[in-house]
This record gives sequence, structure tokens and C-alpha cells, in this order.
Amino acid sequence: MAQKMMLYWGSGSPPCWRLMIALEEKKLQGYKHKHLSFDKKEHQCEEVKALNPRVQLPTFKHGDLVVNESFAACLYLESAFKSQGARLIPEDPAEQALVYQRMFETDNLQKKMYDVAFYEWYVPEGERLESALKRNRETLVTELKLWDGYLEKMGKGSFLAGKDFTMADVVCFPVIAYFPRFHCPKEKCPRLMEYYEMVKDRPSIKASWPPHWLENPEGPDTLKNL
Repeated sequence: MAQKMMLYWGSGSPPCWRLMIALEEKKLQGYKHKHLSFDKKEHQCEEVKALNPRVQLPTFKHGDLVVNESFAACLYLESAFKSQGARLIPEDPAEQALVYQRMFETDNLQKKMYDVAFYEWYVPEGERLESALKRNRETLVTELKLWDGYLEKMGKGSFLAGKDFTMADVVCFPVIAYFPRFHCPKEKCPRLMEYYEMVKDRPSIKASWPPHWLENPEGPDTLKNL
């Protein structure tokens, strides 16, 4: 079945990485894939344009079905291959609700992290303000406290939505992994960093680790001043 799948992806992209983790968790190794460089704008190639009107990665095709949004693609894999590999969405409605909540809250964490880590990338030099970056940092610190509180309430050794690894972890781990890489002080999110250390060696995550992170384990220090 995996041989009928095609994934266009970019290294280090949280949306791409989460879909690759989901494929590993569902035991769908052997899918076809093409690694495209963002820096070289390879993701704007004709192959991607033909499948994805937004010209973004990941672009994912299974047979004749094209699913481009990473959340949708991950949920599709769980639905289509429910009995294969790890069960990533629990049966219990209350447990499902928490998994979905943490999944969709991930967008908040990612956006607030990007607003600090990639501030100079997104904001033209003439429009940058130290006061704006300071507000972004404060907003991110508040968000980190929220996630630390979630894990504190769950108890030591917990995953993001309980005692089991779920789709919440698939979706959110690639965002969390940016914090140690970009030198976020551990004291700003101690529970989140404990979680990172616990999950980073999971086989599905190791198998899909961004190749350029393996080549250059140290990222920029854009989160060190939180």
C-alpha cells in the first residue's frame, strides 16, 4: 500500500515532519518521496504545482487522492490504516477531545515561536522594532508556561494528551524540537524540555529526523534571550 504513496517534503518543516512521523507510526515505510530544498525554491516545481494549488510542502498523494494539509493528511492516515501500526486517536470521546485540542493548539505554539525565532526573516529590516520583538518574546513565554502547565497536570512521564503517544504528539513534537535547537533556556519550559528528551529517541521520530539537522545539530540562537 505504501508504494502507492508519494510525498514531497522539505527538511525541518514541522508540517512535513509530522506527516513523516505519522507514516512511520502507521508502519507505512517504503512510500515514494522527493526531498525538495526551500532555499533553492525547489518546492515551487511543476510537480508540486500540479498537485497543490498553494504550492506548499508537504504535498501528499495516495493513489488518486491528494491531501496537502498536514493535519488532514495525518488524520487521513489514521482513518485509512486504523488497524495498522500505532493507534494514534483513542476510541474514548473524552480522550479524543483532548488529543484534538492539543493538536489544534499546536498552531498557537508554532506561530508564536516563529514570531521570535524567525523575526528577522519575516520582517523587512526597515520595519523591525525592538519593542515588537520584545512583545513577541513575552507572548511566547506565556505560551510556553501554558504547555508546561499541561504537562505538569498530566504528571511526570506523560505524553501531551495522556499516558499514550497519540496524534497530538505526532503533530506537536516537530514544533517543540525547535526550542532546544534554537537554544531556548531550559528554565523557560522545564516540563516541555523533559518531554522532548523523553520522546526524541522514539523510532518514528529518529527515522524522520530532519537530515540537515543531523548535518548541523546546532541551530541559530534566536530563542536564547527569552
